Amino acid sequence: MSILKTYARLWTDDLDQALPLLAELTGAQPELRLAFQSVELAAIGDFLVIAGPADERAKYAHASATVVVEDLDALATTLKAADATVTTPMTSGPTGRFLYARHADGSEVEYVEWVPELVRRLIHQ
Repeated sequence: MSILKTYARLWTDDLDQALPLLAELTGAQPELRLAFQSVELAAIGDFLVIAGPADERAKYAHASATVVVEDLDALATTLKAADATVTTPMTSGPTGRFLYARHADGSEVEYVEWVPELVRRLIHQ
């Protein structure tokens, strides 16, 4: 099980307002931008920006990071062996499959297995 990328999460009311400064700071343009349920997401550099009304963003605030992994099934086995608790079971989303897990120390992370096209485009460029 390999970690392919880790994103720090940033929260904003307005994605279009947040992205210009992040583009300047990272020297990059958003690699990924999409709507997911009631929020908008953009990946830029090592940030995942989550935008929308505060009450909608709060639904995702329990996770401190988003981690892209090579194999979500292998990750689930590793998490179980480490006494982590899956708080959101494996679910399909617009970029692949994901789950949320609370580690034994109490930290919570979103883990994502991207579809092969995203891995090729964003990891193995």
